[in-house]
Amino acid sequence: MALIPHDSFRNLEGWRRDLDRLFNDFPAFVKGDQQFGAHRIDIHETEHEVVATCDLPGLEKKEDVHIDVDGNMLTIAGTVNRTHEVKDEQMHRQERFYGRFHRSVTLPAAVNEEAIKASYRNGVLEIRMTKLQPPPKKKIDIEFH
Repeated sequence: MALIPHDSFRNLEGWRRDLDRLFNDFPAFVKGDQQFGAHRIDIHETEHEVVATCDLPGLEKKEDVHIDVDGNMLTIAGTVNRTHEVKDEQMHRQERFYGRFHRSVTLPAAVNEEAIKASYRNGVLEIRMTKLQPPPKKKIDIEFH
């Protein structure tokens, strides 16, 4: 019978993946900077760009949303205003989001912070970020004796 060494950390990677899926697949329920209806975001990469697409229904003007890129972290924050006030006793179901929101995600590649373009159409915010090109690899000459 062969003995297999015990690796006590073997299952941690699976647990981490499950926790990431739990917190990314379900909306966050935070009251302060409300992430009640955590806005869904898709990020994909092309040869020259990183593109983030985020559902943000209900924005009325561009001052209601702020985009920040710091290193490899993209942050989208802002406010969705309620179009008309409804008294709590008149509300039977409330699923639409309104209030302040804040969402930060890690980008898959370094981007040029000076070359970011954003557009908002039909409730969808699209952010196009040009990738930073890595410096060319330099061949090191070896002195061989």
